[in-house]
Amino acid sequence: MCGRLSQYRGIHDFVAALSMPNALANSVGDQAIERYNVAPTTQVALLHMQGELLHADPVRWGWRPHWAKDRAAPINARVEKVAHGPFFRAIWPHRAITPIDNWFEWVDEGGQKKQPYLIRRRDGAPILCAAIGQLPDADEGPGEHDGFVIITADSAGGMVDIHDRRPVVLTPDLAREWLNPATPMERAEQMVLHQGESAEVFEWFRVSKVIGNVKNVGPEVVVPLEQ
Repeated sequence: MCGRLSQYRGIHDFVAALSMPNALANSVGDQAIERYNVAPTTQVALLHMQGELLHADPVRWGWRPHWAKDRAAPINARVEKVAHGPFFRAIWPHRAITPIDNWFEWVDEGGQKKQPYLIRRRDGAPILCAAIGQLPDADEGPGEHDGFVIITADSAGGMVDIHDRRPVVLTPDLAREWLNPATPMERAEQMVLHQGESAEVFEWFRVSKVIGNVKNVGPEVVVPLEQ
């Protein structure tokens, strides 16, 4: 996963995809997010639970433990290691969903620059990515060390031609279980290891190379190139 995504629906559209009846504590806003070219280190709308209340908060994409100050903050965590490695141990219990419209990958097709591809669900529904992080506290508010990473797995099927890694995407039922603080950590690990959505759920197509410039933030970056 190369590190660009889109969030252009409103947060209520993403919450509706979860089919969660819970009241929502929303600090993202009620309007359409309209961010088509979201880059790492920026604030991304994230869904997480505190008690029985669902929260929608803007959280920085990227996190590292306090003892790893000599390295860049990762934006992704490999599903094979995330539950047991020391790096993410502090945030493994703090689960979230990153709801997105699509993400982007770059493919070497022999030109001077790699060709960007957009990946989205075939059915047009929001993509519910499993994530973990140091998350805003409802009582204390956002903290300077808050951040999150998206959990990734090996690609399969035709998607491996686009990139060898992809987000772990959960169905709404599994996403609700992932968010539930009562879900045991062992169960959460099995969900992301074995129950992510398959490659057949997604479609991908070439888009303009303007996506490579973070200053290009409009809807033109998600328009398919003419074949």
